[in-house]
Amino acid sequence: MKTAILVDGGFYRRRAQNMIGELTAEQRAQELSNYCHRHLHHHGHRVSDLYRIFYYDCLPMEKKVYHPFLHKQIDYSKTELYRWSYAFIEELKKKRKFAVRLGKLADEQAHFALRQDVLKKLCNKTKTLDDLCEQDFFIKVDQKGVDMKIGLDIASLAYKKQVDQIILISGDSDFVPAAKLARREGIDFILDPLFNPIKPDLFEHIDGLRTCDSRFNPQNKRM
Repeated sequence: MKTAILVDGGFYRRRAQNMIGELTAEQRAQELSNYCHRHLHHHGHRVSDLYRIFYYDCLPMEKKVYHPFLHKQIDYSKTELYRWSYAFIEELKKKRKFAVRLGKLADEQAHFALRQDVLKKLCNKTKTLDDLCEQDFFIKVDQKGVDMKIGLDIASLAYKKQVDQIILISGDSDFVPAAKLARREGIDFILDPLFNPIKPDLFEHIDGLRTCDSRFNPQNKRM
């Protein structure tokens, strides 16, 4: 069996940071590579050959954005996150069998917003404007082109019969149309949500659900 592994980069980075912790760019890139290769084995035995790992993400934002709480412009090209993200992408490009697919950030629409729980507290009057702090805000910027690239690659892999199996590492439900197409073409379609909850009705559009590292399981983190 030949397998293609598709990774929603933004989802993986956030999930790995929250569940496993901070790592250097080089360490996180190696962690991702090791994790993807675990999908090719079952109980210690290799059950599939790797066609390629497709990684989808955006380069970090470079522009300045005004922070309403700090009352100043934040230059994202000079942040540690910017340097880490660039280094991480460069490390992945060096990995064998990795194909990096980059979309773009809609940085012209980037702005700071209140976190949902903070907004709820303000509306419930359990928090006041005087109680706000810097951590109550987050930068909001959307990706462009990433979901489209994932969908196109799934369709291309399926129509050209390049693989027997597709494993998608993602927590998004936007993949459903592409997954249905792949399954109609006879592709075994596996979803890996890294133990992130998915909608029950998504099970009818995939052939299996699998996460290969228990560290992503929130129940293990609470133990």
